[in-house]
Amino acid sequence: MITSSDDYSLLFLLSVPVFLLSLFIFINSFMAIGYLLKPVLIMTVFVSSIIFYAISNYGIVFDYTMVQNAIETDSTEALSYLNIYLISFLILFGVLPSLLIYWAPIRQLSIGQNILSRLWLIGLCLLVIVPIVGSFYVNYAAVGRNNSDLITYVTPYKLLDSSVKFVKRSYFSPHRDFQLLDTTPSLSDSTGATKVTVLVLGETARAQNFSLNGYATPTNQYTQAKEVMSFSNVASCGTATAVSVPCMFSRLDRRSYDQQTADSQQNVLDIIQLAGSDVLWIDNNNGSCKGVCARVKSIELSPEIKNQFCDGEYCVDEALLSPLGDKLDHLTHHNTLIVLHMMGSHGPTYFRRFPQNKRPFTPDCQRSDIQNCTQQELINTYDNTIVYTDYVLSKIIEKLTLLEQTKDIETSMLYISDHGESLGEKGVYLHGLPYAFAPSEQTHVPMIYWQGSAMLDKNPACIKSMTAQSISHDNLFDTLLGITSVKSSTYNASMDVLAQCPILGVLANTEFENNQMDIL
Repeated sequence: MITSSDDYSLLFLLSVPVFLLSLFIFINSFMAIGYLLKPVLIMTVFVSSIIFYAISNYGIVFDYTMVQNAIETDSTEALSYLNIYLISFLILFGVLPSLLIYWAPIRQLSIGQNILSRLWLIGLCLLVIVPIVGSFYVNYAAVGRNNSDLITYVTPYKLLDSSVKFVKRSYFSPHRDFQLLDTTPSLSDSTGATKVTVLVLGETARAQNFSLNGYATPTNQYTQAKEVMSFSNVASCGTATAVSVPCMFSRLDRRSYDQQTADSQQNVLDIIQLAGSDVLWIDNNNGSCKGVCARVKSIELSPEIKNQFCDGEYCVDEALLSPLGDKLDHLTHHNTLIVLHMMGSHGPTYFRRFPQNKRPFTPDCQRSDIQNCTQQELINTYDNTIVYTDYVLSKIIEKLTLLEQTKDIETSMLYISDHGESLGEKGVYLHGLPYAFAPSEQTHVPMIYWQGSAMLDKNPACIKSMTAQSISHDNLFDTLLGITSVKSSTYNASMDVLAQCPILGVLANTEFENNQMDIL
């Protein structure tokens, strides 16, 4: 919490902009030399205008994760942020100042004069900085200690710092050999039945807007009749897809997660596939599995093919049902895991995430500059995305139910979102804030479980009694191993959300090495 300004003197508060201005001039005096002067200043101004727009309109901060998100964002997603308001903003605060810098005359100096003028500028800055720091050191130290997140708003140098770190970690880190966490996983289905598991990976869905979790607006009208079980207290691993998706499928937990480590070892899909299960990833999220599906079969939906579900840029999530149906009609293994990666509620163009004939809540926000919509319009649009997600989930359940009835196959579905979303609460929009001070809207995610009537190894009444327990993405690895009946040395029964709810006499995954746990 930011300390009240009443705790500081007026002189200290007035010194802050003077201090920052002097510091920026000091830094630029080293970088902007000779022919680099104008390019450096123009780049600084233009980049700062973009950051200023993101901070002032969406509450976004450009830390390491946000830089990673920006680098990994494809052109279609990036263009979704483009609107007249953004263009006008950038012209006013980016283009016009840059033109003034470009047209400003530069007086040619000799090398000696250039060095002397540079030293004079540096000295002048120090004459301002040193007395301010000396006079108000205690105040600056207190503010920095109590509000460490303020550094993320220093424009544009936090972005430059984060960019350097991203490049260093991504391109200049030492090579790591791929690590096999378990070389001999196996399938251990005590019922002997053929099993199909569908994992639906949601996008940008926040738990607060699910009526299954108590939300007043009926956003889950389709699945509420399907006997689903909604876990209402689930925390995400990150606040953006680039972190959450690889983290939730890795053996690492949120606190120990490191992208390079996760990329260089087996994830849960690798282990399930190695055990003998047929694993298929079907993607409707711009192919952004973030490396998780790199070693399993995958299908990426192409929005460029225009049809009733795709408009040339995006596909709504009903497009996932066709390849899912094809796979269910052509099962080749005794055990199958299908992952469906949704477009879900991805912003800011929420209005493009559902067909216009499935738009129950109006008036809504049919534009990308969502900060200029009313709060109710924005919430209505977002709720429409949740209703549509719920509709697609109900269709998946219907396909699995039909499969169970016609072919005597055990089926189950687990839905979980990668992260949540801010909808203007406290002036914050979208997602991606540093986890340490991200609001619950970005970290509280929905998780829904459904199992067919033929599922013999999980007690639904027991599961329903546990849906309020506090869990997180850290539980997905072991829960997925349990659902798919995979026996692995990596399995930890205490982290499997469903492990303590077996049908009497059925034990799954609990008799292995150091992970033994009496769950009866």
